[in-house]
Amino acid sequence: MNWHVDMDVFTVFSIIGTIAFAVSGAIVAMEEEYDILGVYVLGLVTAFGGGVVRNLLIGIPVTTLWSQGLLLKTAVVAMTIAFILPVGWIQQWRKSEAFFDAIGLAAFAIQGALYATGKHPLSAVIVAAMLTGIGGGMIRDVLAGRKPLVLRDEIYAVWAMIAGAVVGLGWFKTPLELLTLFCVVVAFRMMSVHFKWRLPRRSLKYALAQSVHQDDHSIAADNNMQRGERQ
Repeated sequence: MNWHVDMDVFTVFSIIGTIAFAVSGAIVAMEEEYDILGVYVLGLVTAFGGGVVRNLLIGIPVTTLWSQGLLLKTAVVAMTIAFILPVGWIQQWRKSEAFFDAIGLAAFAIQGALYATGKHPLSAVIVAAMLTGIGGGMIRDVLAGRKPLVLRDEIYAVWAMIAGAVVGLGWFKTPLELLTLFCVVVAFRMMSVHFKWRLPRRSLKYALAQSVHQDDHSIAADNNMQRGERQ
């Protein structure tokens, strides 16, 4: 694939991810009753936070963000539209929030992988894909005072890592192949939401609560036994 086509694909995925995540951040800000400045800040952080973190880790100057005028303008327009939409439309968006979030995840994961492929080893490509796909959402949730969705919800970051791996291995190169990968990642993300696929987890909070309950029960039983012996 020549350089011109690479850049075209890169731009398309960047625009798709920017719109999806900018609107996601704006809606979260409105849910938390932020003012219009907070809406723009949270939307921009969601759209560009992952890319900034990725650039820091793979050695790209963070200032390259300011050269992305098209994406910044796209994000501002998307957030402005989200801010003035009727409540009914926003509620419809929220019903489809997981779908648009999956679009942003897939687009940014592939974009991040393309950014690092050819310049860094496979491990760096996978990390770049993951951070670009989930970094903005994590920062958004932290700023909104929420537990990061990507660390507690259905399988999320894994799909970004898989996308990064297959791009880094060169299995998907042409625009058609990358579009196919995009659709596959979106489909699997939505399947994980629908079927509630989760990674293994261990809840110490629940285990400790059960342990305390059992200890209390044992103490109560011992006390009852001692009272019975005295009688």
